Amino acid sequence: MTKFAVPDINRSSRVSSIQDALTELDPNAEINTHPDNCIIEVRTQESEAVVLSVLNQLGFAANVAR
Repeated sequence: MTKFAVPDINRSSRVSSIQDALTELDPNAEINTHPDNCIIEVRTQESEAVVLSVLNQLGFAANVAR
């Protein structure tokens, strides 16, 4: 799984919008959210760049967490 740092995801509506968008992108994606740490973990067929693009389109200044 790839970890992404996603600032300001501490509200459930924001987590839900991320999950919805990533599931639309890849219905088989595995998504774990950690709002308290502003981290999401994603396992998908899509590249990190595509996931980051989706997150940015949702208005999140996300980046890959190392």
